[in-house]
Amino acid sequence: MKIAVVGTGYVGLVSGTCFAETGNHVICVDNNVQKVERLRNGELPIYEPGLEVIFKRNTEDGRLEFTTDLLDAVNRAQIIFLALPTPPGEDGSADLSYVLGVAEELGKIITDYKVIVDKSTVPVGTSEKVTAAVEKHAKVDFDVVSNPEFLREGVAVEDFLKPDRVVIGTSSERAKSLMHELYEPFVRQGNPIYFMDERSAEMTKYAANSYLATRITFMNEIANLCEKVGADVDMVRIGMGSDRRIGKRFLFPGVGYGGSCFPKDVQALGKTAGENDYNFQILKSVMEVNNAQKYVLAHKIKSHFNNDLKGKRIAIWGLAFKPNTDDIREAPAIFIINELLEAGAKVVAFDPEAMENMKAIFGDKVEFIKHRYDALKDADALAIVTEWSVFRTPDFDFMAELMKEKVIFDGRNLYKLEQMKQFGFYYNSIGRNTVEQKQLTPAE
Repeated sequence: MKIAVVGTGYVGLVSGTCFAETGNHVICVDNNVQKVERLRNGELPIYEPGLEVIFKRNTEDGRLEFTTDLLDAVNRAQIIFLALPTPPGEDGSADLSYVLGVAEELGKIITDYKVIVDKSTVPVGTSEKVTAAVEKHAKVDFDVVSNPEFLREGVAVEDFLKPDRVVIGTSSERAKSLMHELYEPFVRQGNPIYFMDERSAEMTKYAANSYLATRITFMNEIANLCEKVGADVDMVRIGMGSDRRIGKRFLFPGVGYGGSCFPKDVQALGKTAGENDYNFQILKSVMEVNNAQKYVLAHKIKSHFNNDLKGKRIAIWGLAFKPNTDDIREAPAIFIINELLEAGAKVVAFDPEAMENMKAIFGDKVEFIKHRYDALKDADALAIVTEWSVFRTPDFDFMAELMKEKVIFDGRNLYKLEQMKQFGFYYNSIGRNTVEQKQLTPAE
């Protein structure tokens, strides 16, 4: 099939590349001339495991191309995906100006039947707004379909090529037939394609992300209470997760959720509820708790040093909002670093992929180090913010030699408490007992 993908952000680039991988001819459109030139030269603007291999294969085979020419791409495509930004406004509502602007342009240029697909995460009712925008100028038949994405950064290629489910919102049999043909190669193992009305498809994406955000937030609340009562949240998590009604996933406490989806989608669903005179109390609490959770690690650090961080050197391991991505949107590290800098600390940071993106925010206010151990030299404390695999089994003896103080604040609970006792570290994690630093006697 011939496909146009308008927008080469995270969703557009992964979607377009994966559609090409199953033999479709895909034209990705973007109005950023430099970005398109970089993509044509084989340069990926994002880090996503597995993407580079199939990107290279499909561009070299001619199935994946990039252009700034919307007219040419639309003329050659049967199905047009809108993978455009829907950033949150100040009131939390999703900004649809990019989506509706392109929709109006499509109405001016389509000359035969097209299926126009909302791939961006959009509020309930957007398909009707897109239809109205296209209808302003269109003189031919078209259908607007809602097809929300469920990609997890870090495993997005696998998620797209082997989806748990595909959700498609359409009332058109013609569009349904084309969309089924497009997605059939991705569900050969028997996973379902769910067809439903457009509004239900739009709501499904927001409901799924908001529920997952709620699970994370609930566990953060449980973790905070565990610290008060002397329980171990890891034991609680295991006990809860063994219940088949609950399951094991999204029960890990930490320093709050971030990224491009959860914060934005929870806000947007809350805004939709308000616009429809519904008081969505759970979502309000989720947002409130998550905002507070992002500062928990910084508050622990300040408390340990008696609220005096002037001259203290704090090492940060992990800047991305999650491992296996360079995405720092709404990353807890941003809030933690800001809090530490305001308190007068010297912040030294390392991340395997996200340092360049974080430099754009902090510049020379933060010292970015190329190797994780180098960040620990003369550090008064280490704060672990992202659970990259490379942080899971470090050389603790070497760390102790490098650091001024053997102090670790772990926002992701990577290490066992007994392990920290053995190596003599002060170790403060989330929802578990604090390991006090071992004081060596002269005999030792």
